[in-house]
Amino acid sequence: MLANESSKVPGLSRRELLKSGAAGVLLLGFRVPIAHAASDSFAPNAFIRIGDDDVVTLVMPQVEMGQGIYTSVGMILADELDADFEKVVLQHAPPDKAYINPIFGVQATGGSTSVRAFWEPLRKAGASARAMLVEAAAQQWSVELSTCRTSNSVVIHDASGRKVGYGAIAGLAATMTPPKEPKLKSIKDFTLIGKPVKRKDTPDKTDGKTQYGIDAMPAGVKFAAIAQCPIFGGKVGRVDDTKAKAIKGVQQVVAIDDFVAVVADTTWTALKGLDALDVIWDEGPNANVDSAEIWQALRTASQGPAVVAKETGDVKAAFADGAHYDAVYELPFLAHAAMEPLNCTVHYTKDACEVWTGSQVIGRVQADVAKVVGLPIEKVTAHNFYIGGGFGRRLEQEMAVRAARLAMQVDGPVKVTWRREEDMQHDVYRPLYHNAVSASVKNGKIVGWTHRVTGSAIIARWLPPAFKNGIDIDAVDGAVDEPYDFQNIKIEYVRAEPLAVPTGFWRGVGPNNNFFTLETFVDEIAHREKVDPVAFRLKHLDNNPRLKAVVQLAAEKSGWGSSLPARMGRGISAQNAFGSFISTVCEAEVDESGEIRVHRCVAAVDTGIVVNPDTVIAQFQGGLIFGLTAALYGEITIAKGRVQQSNFNDYRMLRINEAPKIEVHLIPSMEHPGGIGETGTTASAPALANALFAATGVRLRRLPIDRDVLAGRKPA
Repeated sequence: MLANESSKVPGLSRRELLKSGAAGVLLLGFRVPIAHAASDSFAPNAFIRIGDDDVVTLVMPQVEMGQGIYTSVGMILADELDADFEKVVLQHAPPDKAYINPIFGVQATGGSTSVRAFWEPLRKAGASARAMLVEAAAQQWSVELSTCRTSNSVVIHDASGRKVGYGAIAGLAATMTPPKEPKLKSIKDFTLIGKPVKRKDTPDKTDGKTQYGIDAMPAGVKFAAIAQCPIFGGKVGRVDDTKAKAIKGVQQVVAIDDFVAVVADTTWTALKGLDALDVIWDEGPNANVDSAEIWQALRTASQGPAVVAKETGDVKAAFADGAHYDAVYELPFLAHAAMEPLNCTVHYTKDACEVWTGSQVIGRVQADVAKVVGLPIEKVTAHNFYIGGGFGRRLEQEMAVRAARLAMQVDGPVKVTWRREEDMQHDVYRPLYHNAVSASVKNGKIVGWTHRVTGSAIIARWLPPAFKNGIDIDAVDGAVDEPYDFQNIKIEYVRAEPLAVPTGFWRGVGPNNNFFTLETFVDEIAHREKVDPVAFRLKHLDNNPRLKAVVQLAAEKSGWGSSLPARMGRGISAQNAFGSFISTVCEAEVDESGEIRVHRCVAAVDTGIVVNPDTVIAQFQGGLIFGLTAALYGEITIAKGRVQQSNFNDYRMLRINEAPKIEVHLIPSMEHPGGIGETGTTASAPALANALFAATGVRLRRLPIDRDVLAGRKPA
């Protein structure tokens, strides 16, 4: 959901950063945040606290939003620390530079970076703390360091049979100097990493103890609901609040610029009051914008000047002879539709401000709220919570800004909740994209490849230092580093911001667009060349052995080539994205009316060292369902400056009875861990589209899938 750059090295892609070792930046040198350093604790770095009560608290640098990262990150720290994981307590990190994501250069959770960005820093943090505990015990016992070992939060001296718990020597360990280069465990000595460990967050989520942002309830809190101008860029005109104020429990009606809010004694009352308002909106300049106009502007822009993002070989010569293929692929706006409604609670006074929310960028929440309320940043306290689904939506902080603006008009803390319709119709949407691709094929291989990506530049807004030379490197991610040996390649980018509609990161980010384009076009070329799609891909993967291996395994496990009933087909996709190598096969059926049933998905995954295999499998399954949902149903459309979709009745989700059987096969690897949270989303659409072609002979080049095209009721 997040783009792939670090503000420290804005010209580098995510993969280049990883290759350069930037992801191994050691964070031990940062100060320990005061909020996490009790006087009786051993706090050797920003991530670990051990009290004399033997409790080991691990401070999570990345936020938990359903992806299981608290368990995986906790496992990395606990394994190197040799802590008893059953007794480990996990804690949200506050806004602090100690928790900066080394890949992005900001404190942010996204882009499937949590494990791969913090793998080495967390291991070093755990190993450093372990070394200090061992030194403390050895000093207390007057024995050599080398004669001591650790296990389950205990230091052990085998020769004498002595043992001491971490808590008992926490105070002494705190006086030790952290080693400059702590010795990391050998992979063979891991006791947690690589094992299917039960998630730490599951029990409390099961019995309702877990506190999400929407559960924040400071003393004296009031409740608010807001309505924004339904037209992009519109403002509040006139508000008649007579009926709203007549509702028992409504305390206040506030109109601010582009939204109105009702403050009440309960959220339900606030929503009733909101419905009772008579609001006339100043619609502004976008009242007549519609999807057709937006698409036409994008297609026109795609014909204009472009910036070259990558060029290798002699593309002109490669297209001089051989078979020549062209295609255009398009992807629509998409909403995030996270299950936890947008929410933020703010308490403003003239001297301080406190914020409670669930955010992927809690540091930015703190900074932006400080700006809007006019206080120094140190006077703003931001509390982060579990997130009930992020998908990139909570990489934005405008909901906190609106809540803070309202809080300045309210006496005491106020909890703002967005109803589903407001969330859906005022999202920061996945961009629509236009892709023009061409290929030249000679002697059965693609020898020339061009791809022009046209779409908005999220990076230019979200991380300006990373937007260089007119190239949004999220928009071309997956295009500039396509996995095949095409030799002569030209990738271009055209920045085209859609009329009025705000765009942002959506689970799978740029690779969603680029791998759909790449993998469906490669599949099309294979069929037109009368070559099996798996064999055709393998022919172009001699220089990519990890991807070649997953393609072979996915084909084998799916029964590729075996017969299927009529109107059923298999489709395959391959990708190297987010540091992982994955191939996915979908089996799908299309009936005479064009309705689709996805029966089975089989994936082979090489994500490097696997921290928790259960989490990897669950994340891929979830991502696959998320991506299939978008491919089958997902589209945000605009009419008269308004989003037409409002809730799950017209922004359809894949339902439980429609979910396919999913098989995930993990390939053992000793490579640096890759990311996994977004890979299923990226893999699903091309594999499905290719399966539908195999079932019907209809080639789909636009999402979501059009049943009328599949059934022959209208042309492709």
